[in-house]
Amino acid sequence: MTAVKAVVFPACAVLCALALLYKLRDLRHHRRDPALLALLIAFGCKGISFTLSTPSVAEAVDARLGVSDIGALGIHLFGGVASSAAFLTAIVYWVYPPEAARRRALVRLLIAALCAVAMVTMWAVAGTGAQHRSAHYLLQNAHRPLVAAYLLLYVSAFGAGMIEIIRLCRRYGRVAGRQWLRRGLYCTAIGASACLVYCLNRLLSLIAVQSGLDPLEWELLTPVANGTGILFLVAGLTMPSWGPRLAEWRRLVRNFVTYQRLHPLWAALYAAVPDIALNPQHAGRLARFLPGDISYRLYRMVIEIQDGLLALRPYMAPAVAADARRSAEEAGLSGDRLHAMVQARSLVSALRAKHDDRPPVRESESAGPEADTDGGDAEEQTATNGGYAEEVGWLLHVARAYIAVRATDRPTARSTDRSTAGPTEGKVR
Repeated sequence: MTAVKAVVFPACAVLCALALLYKLRDLRHHRRDPALLALLIAFGCKGISFTLSTPSVAEAVDARLGVSDIGALGIHLFGGVASSAAFLTAIVYWVYPPEAARRRALVRLLIAALCAVAMVTMWAVAGTGAQHRSAHYLLQNAHRPLVAAYLLLYVSAFGAGMIEIIRLCRRYGRVAGRQWLRRGLYCTAIGASACLVYCLNRLLSLIAVQSGLDPLEWELLTPVANGTGILFLVAGLTMPSWGPRLAEWRRLVRNFVTYQRLHPLWAALYAAVPDIALNPQHAGRLARFLPGDISYRLYRMVIEIQDGLLALRPYMAPAVAADARRSAEEAGLSGDRLHAMVQARSLVSALRAKHDDRPPVRESESAGPEADTDGGDAEEQTATNGGYAEEVGWLLHVARAYIAVRATDRPTARSTDRSTAGPTEGKVR
C-alpha cells in the first residue's frame, strides 16, 4: 500500500501544481476575481496535501520538525478543510451573483476556520506525550476517543464541502448558459463524488476499528478515490478556460481534414476551369498542406467547387446520369450516396468532354430542376438550399464518389490525370 501511495500521491501533487501554474496566467488580467483566487488557493492546498501524503515526505517532515504526526495534521487541514472550502468558494462565485456569493462564501469560510481550530486543538491534546509517529494516523489511533472525534470532525468538514459542491454543480449545470461551464460543473461533481467516497471510507474505518476489523485491508480505496477525485476536480474547474480553446483546435483539425478530402475534387475542377480560383497561388502542392487560414481556404474551396460544377453543367449529359443512376440503384445505393454517385459520374463524363473539346450537350440555362432527368442538378440544388455545413457534407459525398469512380474508370482516370497536368495559371477574379 505504501508503494501505491508513493506513486499516486506525488502524481496528484504534480497535477495540482500544473493546474496552479495554468490558472496563474489568468491572474494578470483578473487580479480581483475572487473565484480565480479561490481556485489558486484550492490547488495550492491540495498540492501541499498530496505532497505531505507521500509516505517518505510525511516521515521527513515529522523528523525535521520534531513533532510526531504533524504531517498528518497538515494533510487533513490543507487537503480536507481548506481545499474543500476554497473549491466551494470558487463555485459559489460562478453560480451566484457577486453579493449573494460573497455572503455565502464568508459563511463557509468561517465554518471551515472554526473546524480547523477545533481540529488543531484536538490533535494537539491527543498527541501530548506521544513518542512515536503513526504511519496511518487515523487508522492506528481511531480507537482513542479524542482521535475518533478528530476524525469525525475532519470527515464532516471535508464531506459536507463535497456534498455542497455536488449539489451546486448538479443544480446549476443544468441551466448553465455556456457549454464548457456546464461540462466543467458536471466534471467537478464527479470529482467531488470520488472525494466523498474517500470520506465515507474514513468514516467506515472508524466503525471497523470499533468492531475489531482492520481497515488497512481496503486502504487501497484511499489513493484510488483521491486520485480520481483530484483528476476530475482539476479538469472540471479549469475546463471553462481550456475547453473553448480545445473546441477551436478541434474545429481547425476538422476543417483541415475536410479540406484534404475535398482537394482531389477541387483539383480536377480547377484543371478544367482555372477561372474558378480566386487566388491561383493556392493551387500548388505545398499550398494544399500549408493552407494558412484553413477556415477561409475551406470556404473558398467550397465556393470554387460550386463554381466549377456550375461551369461544367452544360457538359453533363442526361443519358450518362440516367445510366449512372440505374447502376447505383442496382449496386444498392440510396439517399445521398446514390445522388453523389450520379453527380460524380456526370462530372467525370463532363471533365472528359471538356478535355476533348467536345461541344456542350445542353445549354446551361436549361439545366434547372424541371429538366432534371439525370438526377444530378436537383440533388446539387437541394444541397445548396441548406446551410454551409450541409453543403460541405454534400460535397464530401461527391468527392468520395468521384475518387471511387476515377479509381474504377481507367480511361476517365487517365483523362483526368492528363487534364490535371494542364495549365496551373488562371485569372484572378
